[in-house]
Amino acid sequence: PDIWALHDWGGWLTPFTRPGGRRYDTAFFLCCLSEPPPVFPDLTEVVSCQWSSPSEATESFISKEIWFAPPQFYEIRRLGNFASLSDLHKFCLDGASEEMERWLPITFLTADGMLELLPGDELYLEDSEFLENAMSTGKKTEEIMKEGKIFHRLVLHSRHVYNLHVTVQSKYKHVYPKTYIISKSHL
Repeated sequence: PDIWALHDWGGWLTPFTRPGGRRYDTAFFLCCLSEPPPVFPDLTEVVSCQWSSPSEATESFISKEIWFAPPQFYEIRRLGNFASLSDLHKFCLDGASEEMERWLPITFLTADGMLELLPGDELYLEDSEFLENAMSTGKKTEEIMKEGKIFHRLVLHSRHVYNLHVTVQSKYKHVYPKTYIISKSHL
């Protein structure tokens, strides 16, 4: 593939989960191609390949055919904002000089689940104590959600059930995903 056609898309730092736990600093790049390039799985890091639309990828995740870590789920949902590959490509070309965001989610443990808070969310605190340790409450997730109004968070119900709540606007020219709620039948 034409590596010069790569566009910065965003970045994520793995939240702190436990002292000494493995963390990642992941950069996402995007390249719009007219044809899928050949893929050669190494059977270690890459064991297979599947080309899917954002909606197809989301459905495969929900039906447990594939699994996404929260950042990948979030980014797949972001891609769903574009009606076509040409719209996505135009956005990348127009936004090439804009600053891309890099996030460190804050883990917020509830009595019955977990939230990943992102910058802009009303509960996100850029305090080093919370950047290095999980926040927690004795309240249930539903209570926390009813109390809030300004959201930029993932609610992790289980390994294949994530709800995405976004009511904030991007600081830059980038797009955020739309709120995405999995039906209660999946919970």
